[in-house]
Amino acid sequence: MNKIGHFIAGQDTEGLDSPARSQPVFNPAKGESESQVILAGDATLNHAIEAAEKAYPAWRNTPVQKRVQVMFKFKQLLEENADKIAELIGQEHGKICHDAAGELQRGIENVEFACGAAQLLKGEHSKNVGPNIDSWSEFQPLGIVAGITPFNFPSMVPMWMYPLALVCGNCFILKPSERDPSAPLFIAQLLTQAGLPDGVFSLVNGDKQAVDYLLKDQRIKAISFVGINPHC
Repeated sequence: MNKIGHFIAGQDTEGLDSPARSQPVFNPAKGESESQVILAGDATLNHAIEAAEKAYPAWRNTPVQKRVQVMFKFKQLLEENADKIAELIGQEHGKICHDAAGELQRGIENVEFACGAAQLLKGEHSKNVGPNIDSWSEFQPLGIVAGITPFNFPSMVPMWMYPLALVCGNCFILKPSERDPSAPLFIAQLLTQAGLPDGVFSLVNGDKQAVDYLLKDQRIKAISFVGINPHC
């Protein structure tokens, strides 16, 4: 049976946890499990964060225009692989092809927005705001940030988060839904093909244990979440 792992430091990996936990991934069209997704434990999550810590200093100091060039190439690769991504979404989520393609297109629009970051990050300088006072502002990256995303839009919702976070100079760790992990994993591989340095973006598949780890680790400076409170 096919095993779906993680993407850390530019490499596909089954992680560092021993023993590793896993759970089935179902094809809703068949009602059958065709893959097993490996669930990240503490060792794997720490490995992803350490890779981000190693990559962050060079990435934050990379000129924004060079970071944006990675996004332009990423957008091109998403469009070239749109049929493949839609197929992966359909196999695990159950969306029909044009619905999956529409979802992906909405995600690509967020990548397009991130391609304009060079203008968004200019800051401002105002002279003489007071006696002998000038005002100057600039934008600084936070550091390592993370995203936790749901089952219903496996390609679109993550792209609400990481394209802009990356071009702003942050490193990003994505924890997508473990129920349909293949499309986000494939897209993560495209980021590396686009020229993103190893460790700047990592994807860890996991369940509540992974979420709790990301929420509690002090090295994670911000988290973006889309989901539901099951107690509502």
